[in-house]
Amino acid sequence: MKLKIIVKSLLFTGFTTLIISCSGSSSKKYSSVTGWKYNDTEGTGFTVSEGIKTKVPSGMVAVEGGSFTIGERSEYVTTPRNNQRRRITVRSFYMDQYEIRNVDWREYLTWTSVVFGRVAPSLVDKARPDETVWRDELAYNDPYILHYFSHPSYNDYPVVGVTWEQAMDYCQWRTDRVNELALINAGIIVKPDFASLQEEMDYNVIAENFVFNTQKYLLQSSYQPEPGKNSKKTIFNEDRKVNMSDGILFPDFRLPTEAEWEFAAYGTKASGDEGLIYENQTFPWRGYQVRNPSKKAQGVIMANFVRGRGDMMGTSGVLNDKATQTAPVNWYYPNNFGLYNMAGNVNEWVLDVYRATTFDDMTEYNSFRGNIYVDPVVDGIDEEGNNVYKIDSLGRIERSVIDNGDKRSYKDGDPMSLIATDFPLLLDTTNVSSILSRNVDVDPTDVLAPKVSDRTRVYKGGSWKDRIYWLNPSSRRYLDQDKATNDIGFRCAVSMIGENDI
Repeated sequence: MKLKIIVKSLLFTGFTTLIISCSGSSSKKYSSVTGWKYNDTEGTGFTVSEGIKTKVPSGMVAVEGGSFTIGERSEYVTTPRNNQRRRITVRSFYMDQYEIRNVDWREYLTWTSVVFGRVAPSLVDKARPDETVWRDELAYNDPYILHYFSHPSYNDYPVVGVTWEQAMDYCQWRTDRVNELALINAGIIVKPDFASLQEEMDYNVIAENFVFNTQKYLLQSSYQPEPGKNSKKTIFNEDRKVNMSDGILFPDFRLPTEAEWEFAAYGTKASGDEGLIYENQTFPWRGYQVRNPSKKAQGVIMANFVRGRGDMMGTSGVLNDKATQTAPVNWYYPNNFGLYNMAGNVNEWVLDVYRATTFDDMTEYNSFRGNIYVDPVVDGIDEEGNNVYKIDSLGRIERSVIDNGDKRSYKDGDPMSLIATDFPLLLDTTNVSSILSRNVDVDPTDVLAPKVSDRTRVYKGGSWKDRIYWLNPSSRRYLDQDKATNDIGFRCAVSMIGENDI
């Protein structure tokens, strides 16, 4: 009797297994198309990770993507027509809730000083913000020059005096420090012994053993220091090498694209059971006024900007917002996505190269101008036949642009962006002739014409020194990527891997 039961059980088990193998089941252990087992150590080694959810990066909020109308929301006769309206879609992503603060940048500068201060002081100088941006020939701004970046009273104020290039370097540094800590917490690597840096003067050893780089870790088959050199410092666990599918590492931190930034600033979101959308707003908050209309906070100013000639902060007392220039990054009110100061305080760098006709040329999904396609630079082959990659001055894998990989001027339809108008270059008519051959009316001697190039970047948001027009998220201006001012800061973004966890 027992034997029959066992036999029936076995037959039943076999029958159900057959169904699993042949019916296209969504089993997490077996392939639904071949029936072969996943994660089989005796098989091909094909692994499938399950149950890994997207983690929200520290300091960020999830911005659920969707469609919206990018471009001008109001009519001003004298404004540049460089933001024509267009309907586009932005995918979900993460964005810093606040602008990057002085204390955040000092953390970055301190790390750079500790690691490179003795062997490559020029790298430390490269990371310093330009504190002289506060100079004004007809104003007494010495206290800002001396204390704005370094004094703890300004810890939570937005960092300024940083170029677009510096902001990009910070994003890369943040990527590596976040992922380094994630691997340390997971027991994959050992925390660097920074105290021993005081004894080390070999730049190559420091770059190899104290500068964790995410891309270098993912591309190199091993990440071990040379024998006898810092053998007890940043050593990776040989028994475990993770990749992006393990859910431990974060994607790259970067500047938001212009489309992402504008979408996030408006906080376009359907609300209520009816799915009502309040889209044609002028500012990151509803309405057309810059004061809070609610009964609880009626009349309170909504952003940090110039209210009128000579009026930077209002009248002393209840009408004063106490922000003569910048304000702490958590002041005023957040928008629908929980983001602070998406209008006013400081303008913010975005990822895009500037063109006046960007909104005419852009694609309808994840719009962006500025793609440069690169490959890692291979510096040789090791004894096991693996690529050895060339490392740059910051301990990162060096990359080179692939053939025809620079797309910054792709479908560029703005004639003035193709012509050099700097006075010393006026005698060079090479560029001029190519433009004039297209029957475009331009004046090559106009020294006041905008100097737009592939190094010209967009910044948005309005600032403490701007009038109300620039608080509109659709407004856009530009500056060379190696220039800095006292009214431009930034915040970071991270692409979302999977979009179902919001």
